[in-house]
Amino acid sequence: MPLHLKSAPTKTFADTAQLDVAERVRGIIGDVRTDGDAAVRRYAEQFDGSSRDSYRLSDEQVDEIMATLDPQVIADIEFVQAQVRRFAQAQRDSLVDIEVETLPGVLLGQKHVPVQAAGAYIPGGKYPLTASAHMTIITAKVAGVPRVVACTPPIRGEIPAATIAAMKLAGADEIYLLGGVQAVAAMAVGTESISPVNLIAGPGNAYVAEAKRQLFGEVGIDLFAGPTEILIVADEHADPFFTAVDLLSQAEHGPESPAVLVTTSQTLGEQVMDWIERLLPGMPTRDYAEPAWRDWGQVIVADDLDEAYRIADSLAFEHVQVFTERPREALTRMHDYGALFLGEDTCVSYGDKVIGTNHVLPTLGAARYTGGLWVGKYLRTVTYQEIVEPSSSADLGEVCGRAARVELFEGHARSGDARVWRHRGTDFPWIDEAHTAGTDAP
Repeated sequence: MPLHLKSAPTKTFADTAQLDVAERVRGIIGDVRTDGDAAVRRYAEQFDGSSRDSYRLSDEQVDEIMATLDPQVIADIEFVQAQVRRFAQAQRDSLVDIEVETLPGVLLGQKHVPVQAAGAYIPGGKYPLTASAHMTIITAKVAGVPRVVACTPPIRGEIPAATIAAMKLAGADEIYLLGGVQAVAAMAVGTESISPVNLIAGPGNAYVAEAKRQLFGEVGIDLFAGPTEILIVADEHADPFFTAVDLLSQAEHGPESPAVLVTTSQTLGEQVMDWIERLLPGMPTRDYAEPAWRDWGQVIVADDLDEAYRIADSLAFEHVQVFTERPREALTRMHDYGALFLGEDTCVSYGDKVIGTNHVLPTLGAARYTGGLWVGKYLRTVTYQEIVEPSSSADLGEVCGRAARVELFEGHARSGDARVWRHRGTDFPWIDEAHTAGTDAP
């Protein structure tokens, strides 16, 4: 049985369903539907403290904002975006259109077609999350989305220059200094000045997540996301200092961000807890990291790695780091996770900021049924069919007639009958009656 050196509740999808949040979000979306730009402006002034003639930034304004940045910031953004673009392109290249002949002259095909307009939400409440611009916009553009609308809020009344630069360099077609539910609703339902999109991607706070939840179906979304999560699977070979540092690296996202260690070594678990207590007082982001660790952190000692991997799978966390002697074993021994980070030289922070894989990932157990944001989220896999051999059409028509009548779908059956009649000359009473009725008509 596992030993809990530190226990905490595990958040679930149901835990995020806050009635007051849902009602407030529903009201804002309804106002945007009814009042359009006027409602967007009203809520932008209320929540963002932002009142502008236009919330869309012109190319000239974007250039002026980018000119305020240190050239090294621009160079770093370009480096990171090159990594994201390279991996996204490899993903796109792996998706090939196919066409197969399943019967003589029966051609079935599959194509991957991009959505025609996507919305990218880049949050900015606590931090200027430039990396979210890379993940949402570049991935859409590599998928072939012709129009990408990007929204981000001002931060404490200031324009987040680095985020704007990242949006521009990533390839956004329209950039709006706009945040919160009003931004998501405007992109989804459209206003006088913002044409609606077909899919919205990107992380956000509880209100943004609820807005995506309520609008799903009217538009597509990438996934539902809650507070970020980190889980480290470690054996006795792991370094307790690195383990503690990496757990806290994700805890700083917010006071409800779970950080969990599952280890086969009680000694390691105790050392990690000691290091965390030593590191927390000096963290500039202690206000977030400390309550996250206190209220949501866990340290679980497993009997062996088999049990450790089972525990990790049961939690189905967003990020899983593997600090074991043979970390690549996790590729076959684990199944439920958003992303794996193998070995002590690979950390979640690299995935969040620089390595190139997408950091928009499932939380709250959603990793049991979905992966994270990737090129495929912006593509619709569609099919087509063509029959160029008459005898095959007749063969299928005979089966269709029988199968449809089992289900009492006479109209479907007659579509099949008609092809059998055309290509085989087979008589059907309903066809004879229809033709006879036609000759008798005045």
